[in-house]
Amino acid sequence: MQDIKREWLPVVPLRDMVVFPGMKAAFVVGRPGSVAALKRAIEEKDKRLFLVTQKDPQQDEPGPNDVFEVGVIATILQHVTFPNGTIKVGVEGLMRGKWQELREREGVGFEAEVIPIPPKRVQDPRVSRYMAQLTGLFQNYARLSQQIGTEGVLADLQTEDPERFADAMASVLAISTQEKQDLLATINPLERLEKLNDILDLEIEKLNIDRRLNAKVKKQMEKAQREYYLSEKIKAINEELGRTDTKEELEELAKKIEQAGMPPEVKEKAMAELKRLEGMAPMSAEATVSRTYIDWLLAVPWKKASKEIRDIKRAEQVLNEDHYGLEKVKERILEFLAVRQLVKKPKGTILCFVGPPGVGKTSLAKSIARATGRKFVRLSLGGVRDEAEIRGHRRTYIGAFPGQIIQMMKKAGTVNPVFLLDEVDKLASDFRGDPAAALLEALDPEQNHAFLDHYLDVEYDLSKVFFICTANVTHTIPPALLDRMEVIHLSGYTHQEKLHIAQEFLIKKQIEAQGLSKYKVRFTDEAIKLLIERYTREAGVRNLEREIGSICRKLAREVLAKKLPAGTELVVTEERVGELLGKPRFRVSRAEKQSQIGVATGLAWTEVGGEILATEVTLMKGKGNLTLTGQLGDVMQESARAALSYVRSRAVALPIPADFFEQHDIHIHVPEGAIPKDGPSAGITMATALLSAVAGVKVRQDIAMTGEITLRGKVLPVGGIKDKVLAAYRAGITEVILPQENEKDLEEIPEEVKSVMQFHLVSHMDDLLPLVLDGPLPAATGGTSEQARGDASAVPAH
Repeated sequence: MQDIKREWLPVVPLRDMVVFPGMKAAFVVGRPGSVAALKRAIEEKDKRLFLVTQKDPQQDEPGPNDVFEVGVIATILQHVTFPNGTIKVGVEGLMRGKWQELREREGVGFEAEVIPIPPKRVQDPRVSRYMAQLTGLFQNYARLSQQIGTEGVLADLQTEDPERFADAMASVLAISTQEKQDLLATINPLERLEKLNDILDLEIEKLNIDRRLNAKVKKQMEKAQREYYLSEKIKAINEELGRTDTKEELEELAKKIEQAGMPPEVKEKAMAELKRLEGMAPMSAEATVSRTYIDWLLAVPWKKASKEIRDIKRAEQVLNEDHYGLEKVKERILEFLAVRQLVKKPKGTILCFVGPPGVGKTSLAKSIARATGRKFVRLSLGGVRDEAEIRGHRRTYIGAFPGQIIQMMKKAGTVNPVFLLDEVDKLASDFRGDPAAALLEALDPEQNHAFLDHYLDVEYDLSKVFFICTANVTHTIPPALLDRMEVIHLSGYTHQEKLHIAQEFLIKKQIEAQGLSKYKVRFTDEAIKLLIERYTREAGVRNLEREIGSICRKLAREVLAKKLPAGTELVVTEERVGELLGKPRFRVSRAEKQSQIGVATGLAWTEVGGEILATEVTLMKGKGNLTLTGQLGDVMQESARAALSYVRSRAVALPIPADFFEQHDIHIHVPEGAIPKDGPSAGITMATALLSAVAGVKVRQDIAMTGEITLRGKVLPVGGIKDKVLAAYRAGITEVILPQENEKDLEEIPEEVKSVMQFHLVSHMDDLLPLVLDGPLPAATGGTSEQARGDASAVPAH
């Protein structure tokens, strides 16, 4: 054994080769640095050199960072110099070594300071077990690979030295250079045997897989030859029977399947169905089912996409052309489109427009499609209660069809349309399933890349579709479905906004629709305001458009009856509106002028916008009963009881007898009883009216309020603030009381309304009462006030 000490040795870097101790190898050296180092080694007495493997075999000028640290100290057995200067050398590995410093010197070549690593002795019973197991594995490996002669190698493995055993085996395995280097760098023989065991297991598995694949390929080739032979016979039979058209049709179908751009698994299923179709009688029912299925697979778009326009300025221009107002909604849509422009593969976002009828939810979706250059399809979900409407029927049923999602994708013809799901809040469910649950897979960005329609029975990618949902309210949408959507609320329009919309959009549209474009039809602003206030009552503009259309139709009839020439000016004034449409259908909701006892003005939200509601309270001799009328819902009834409990606790400080509430019945009524009412926003209104009736103090009628009440008198926030404030504005009320926590909602109110309104933000009834009561509450020290109670029980009729 060589003396173990640091020494400088000539170095030859090896490409794609690892030499182990005890291993003999031959290679050609041609690089100048390597040739110089080899010549030095040949001149030495012991002819030793250090062999180290390059990390990158393509590196022509390796440096210290380009070779592995562990190599092998070897001795030169023989060498041959060729005329071109290259040297073929045979070496034998002696022992492992690790270089500390590596350099290349002019005329000397590569050299390194090397620390020899002597063999490590391990006393472990696992060594012998591993060696025996590896011998069996290696024999199996040699039998499967059929690339190495086992006799010579197996002879080298007949040793009890684990170092020699492991290195002999590692040197002949057909594994990567990196794996061989890892084995060379593993100093502990036991660890090396463990790694060899893992490597041989994996290599044997690979060889077994290769054998199976080769057998399978051979079998498939035989099958293909057999199928070709049989198909040729079928062709000949069909030609004899005169079925050449069927053959051409099937070939055309096969060609279409190839060109459809289907995913591999879908294409495979289509081709399998086509082969089944080939073997069927053309006129059989089963052939019709198969042919229809293949037609559907071909009709659905798999790769065709619209080229998306990502110009934000153009999108803004389109939105402004199609819609007036809705600034925050437009801003949110443009933000959404901006993100799609910056992100190459954006994650699918599902927008949900929520608002009253006629505010432009569906037309906004159409504008988005026009602005982005995508196809537009619309699916109305109102009243859908069968899950198969969404996911399709299984092909086993007679007359089966894909669901509406796939049908609309076929109609769109592209994989990235704008897909509008209208009236998503009106989905129903019964014994036929829950369509809302079926929609979850289509709308969930994490799942819709693999939407499964029961009819197609293959995964369809909906991730490129821009889904937009519309709804009037959110509380009827199932929570799991609502969770997948980004909700954008669209509130009602102000009278001024409706006036602009009518002048800029609706009138032009109806003039053209009713054939009056040759005449100069003009509506005065006063006529439009009359239509808005007295002939329609809505948050949107659908009925307004309908009334304008009705006027235009009557004008069209008048034009024909009087035979008016083209270019005649037709002006619609307030008087003409009355003549054409008859008497107004609605009265303008106006607040009472004088303060009254037991009457408070509240604000309510309905699906057609905001409304003002007068809440009336009257007291009568009785037994302490509470009567609620006006078609109040469960939530509103609970608010009334909470308000009564608060008033009773507050009435201790009033000059009334202790048994006052036991001796009087209380009747709370909200007028217009034919209209159902519900919601939590009438709590403070009822409490104010009750306290007014009990204390005999009048309530100001020029101030409106909304908010929920607790038993302790706290005022809680409510929704629909914008619509409620607009209702107060229309009714001529300029002061509104709102819960303190609704301050954030004031930003949504149009500036034209906000500038003439005064808002009072309250958090407790103690803050509210001084604002609405027309005078202070009587104190208990003043004695009982029969007059006050008399006034409270006599509420003026409405």
